[in-house]
Amino acid sequence: MVHKRIYVLALGIFMVFSAGTALAELPEPGPWKIGIETGIGLTQASYSDNWTGGEAGSIIWAWRFHATADRQYSSSWFHGNELKLEFGQSHTQDKESKQWSKPEKSADKIRFDSILRFTRGWFVDPYVAGTFESQFLDASGIEKRYVNPIDLTETTGIARVLVDVPDVRTLSSRVGAGFRQHLIKMDDPADSSKTLSETTTDGGLEWVTDLTLGSPKTKYSFTSKLTLFQALFYSESENLEGLPNEDYWKMVDMNWDNVLRANVTSLLQVSLAWQLLYDKEISLGGRLKETITVGLAYAFARPNEPEE
Repeated sequence: MVHKRIYVLALGIFMVFSAGTALAELPEPGPWKIGIETGIGLTQASYSDNWTGGEAGSIIWAWRFHATADRQYSSSWFHGNELKLEFGQSHTQDKESKQWSKPEKSADKIRFDSILRFTRGWFVDPYVAGTFESQFLDASGIEKRYVNPIDLTETTGIARVLVDVPDVRTLSSRVGAGFRQHLIKMDDPADSSKTLSETTTDGGLEWVTDLTLGSPKTKYSFTSKLTLFQALFYSESENLEGLPNEDYWKMVDMNWDNVLRANVTSLLQVSLAWQLLYDKEISLGGRLKETITVGLAYAFARPNEPEE
């Protein structure tokens, strides 16, 4: 019943905003527009065995990769893709023995977004979208696991490009209804040698806003993605009845991801990234991550050139 209400609401939004008459010229089809940014930063300090003062050495490195691939297949269909990868580790030195400890993870992200828009020059574009989120290494349990947990999101709704000045600024927003699946593998509390698998599902409304200033070709660039999700149902809601956290899943989840970059030279880049997460089921307060990276970087962009 809840599923039907969600899709009836989505259909109503389509009818209100897309009912009709074209308000803009239809876009011209073209080849793939590809942008790639990647870089690695390193911070290092070490001390000899006879160094005094209580300092401890450290090595911190972080790698990131950001790629976009967009194409207007025809005047009616646009396909956009975005991939974000991050991984980093920190190594610390004992203050007394000056021995180096095993590396600990300092950054870890896998996120892939894909959207297909129906572009007919209407005030808004109907769309379908999907998101894959995970991490390279899960070291939270006794056994290390790779690409765990996994979060999948599928939505359909309406989207609008509010500002589109190539290599200068773009602003788009979309709202839709859809589902999320959370797949996780974990240690069995009764037997740590065994692994438990769990899948939960919720559904509701999603609002996503993307802002881009500059591009991989410009000296400065800034990207920001704000995602809000309001769950309307949750597969585990009955199991939570009577518990203090039985209504936590009903709160709006937020993911606000930002990256500011400055290309000092063609290979040297400074970047500031910060991410604010809020999910009451995980923590009662917001979770903030902030990193500053100085290191080598490479950027590539292929403009929308006519196909031969």
